[in-house]
Amino acid sequence: MAYSDISRSISELIESHGIPKREVYLDNENSGQIIPEALKAMEDAYRWSGRGHPSITHLMGWISYQALYEATLRITSAINCSPEEIIYTHSGTEANNLAITGSALSSPNKRKILVSSIEHLSVVFPAERLEKQGFKVIKIPVNKDGFVNLDFISKHVDRETLIVSVAVVNHEIGTIQDVEAVRDTVRDKNKDVLIHTDACDALGKIPLDMKKLDVDLASFSSHKIYGPKGVGALYVKEGVRLEPIIHGQLSTQKLWPGVENVPGIIGFSKAVEYMHNNFKENVLRMIKLRDRLINGILERVDHAMLNGPFGEKRAPDNVNISFLYCEGEALTVELSLNGIYVSSGSACTSRVLEPSHVLLAIGRRHEEAHGSLLMKVTPFHVLEDIEYVLDVLPDAVKRLRSISPVKPLKQVR
Repeated sequence: MAYSDISRSISELIESHGIPKREVYLDNENSGQIIPEALKAMEDAYRWSGRGHPSITHLMGWISYQALYEATLRITSAINCSPEEIIYTHSGTEANNLAITGSALSSPNKRKILVSSIEHLSVVFPAERLEKQGFKVIKIPVNKDGFVNLDFISKHVDRETLIVSVAVVNHEIGTIQDVEAVRDTVRDKNKDVLIHTDACDALGKIPLDMKKLDVDLASFSSHKIYGPKGVGALYVKEGVRLEPIIHGQLSTQKLWPGVENVPGIIGFSKAVEYMHNNFKENVLRMIKLRDRLINGILERVDHAMLNGPFGEKRAPDNVNISFLYCEGEALTVELSLNGIYVSSGSACTSRVLEPSHVLLAIGRRHEEAHGSLLMKVTPFHVLEDIEYVLDVLPDAVKRLRSISPVKPLKQVR
């Protein structure tokens, strides 16, 4: 099989690359491992409890519905909401689309949408599509660490505003927003404005209590919490009205037609349960690994800069660093040959040679954005993994800089 933008077949690329002797997978923004308990639960569901259609009135349908309901309880107990407030989708992208477009369809007379300038593209693109249909879309500016401007929000929220969308944790630079302050700012101006947060990168990484957070809509993704790909969810606060954005035969949900991926949802719920039950231990481990990786790189590599905040306002798993005089895509290949898997620039546009909109929004120049690497640690990494990366990465950067036509004028740290 070959893709249109790849001159060689995938099998040829794999064969020429070879399998490294040691591997460290840090591309957890895009996909990653499944927690063993989640995988085991999925295997069991495929054999038995998840085989039936949960809305069909026979034994296998009832068993499947019970398994679906129990999975939902595992998720809702972790985030403190009711089962009726969870709508399952097949990804966080779908959940974000349902939140933005579904709210617009339900309130066509309100024509203003505010989204932060560093939102995931699955929030930005639906908003921009609505802009073509006559909605006014306003991008909320952020500072150099990615924090939104609350005064700007207050200035632009009015009676025409439909929804404000600000992610709890930014997917690229790890900024942890004060969503409660965003909520209060919006509601001080207009209590009827919907507040949506993309919580895909927050679940399992920072405490999430939907009652305390008190937003109207929140999106989640299974693979971001080490569950299976192909499962997402949208929290819809009781009383919030949305219109469906796809149509077909309904199952147990009114907003997302089609049979639910019951085995996948069970796997998702087991991953949520594991991360929730081991939350403190997991977070402390990730922070230790994150800080070792950040500090080690900045100590060993000249002309490197951290993107996003330092310390407690940064997601515990997130490492995003720009390497000047070095092309990020070339660096991902160089590291891959050594068994280190990362992503460059915006993970969602890795095949498009455009700089990350997130990095540009925080003030990075094009060349700084193009030279960025995104790495995400997990609770399952060990310190030896990080030390291996710190041994390999400086030499990889040095080699690529040696063949780069652009050279630094002076070596400074």
